[in-house]
Amino acid sequence: MNEKWNHLPIQDRPYERCIRYGEENLSNRELLAVLLRTGAKGKNVMELAGDLLNLIPEKEGFSGLRRLTLEELSEIHGIGKIKAVQLKCVLELARRMAREEAGAGLCFKNPSAVAEYYMEDLRHKEQEVMLLLMLNQKGRLLKEKYIFQGTVNRSLASPREIFLEALASRAVQIILLHNHPSGDANPSREDMDITRRMKEAGELLGISLTDHIIIGEHTYVSFREQNLL
Repeated sequence: MNEKWNHLPIQDRPYERCIRYGEENLSNRELLAVLLRTGAKGKNVMELAGDLLNLIPEKEGFSGLRRLTLEELSEIHGIGKIKAVQLKCVLELARRMAREEAGAGLCFKNPSAVAEYYMEDLRHKEQEVMLLLMLNQKGRLLKEKYIFQGTVNRSLASPREIFLEALASRAVQIILLHNHPSGDANPSREDMDITRRMKEAGELLGISLTDHIIIGEHTYVSFREQNLL
């Protein structure tokens, strides 16, 4: 057994626990320790894993770890560039797996299904972003595109840019999604105003705004479900 686990009793070592009990029975700290493999000077691998999971108090666990950039991870004592790249790739793999599972048989006429599908992509963003979904007559996704990043306001959320994209993709329906980094998905007055303007512009062009969905922290608000369209 590699010396990195020598401080632990055999029955408590993550590798042995995984073999004996299965990976689903490992704690987050144990799973992360297996990925890290080694600790840092003055800190064993389990301690390093625990510290990483508590780096961002308001977003403890893997959600907080996912928010760190490659550069921020690389600068942590005991991580470095190679481990940072490995961690970012594993976290991205987990995100894609969650999205694939959520997207199986996705119906874009179902706001809760759409919100669930894009939840992991949007709820971790630290700035507001708006995602445009372009659909055909049958409600199939033709294309998706991030329109902007920053605070949602009149100048950035421009009907012109949005409908130029929709027309170029031959879309007949669109759905708008944007996140609230605060975690509160309730629409602001500006959100209401932007939605009204998009709906009116779409009616003139023959492209219907099917929904505007705001993503919060494990929650969402659909303008369609709330009869706000």
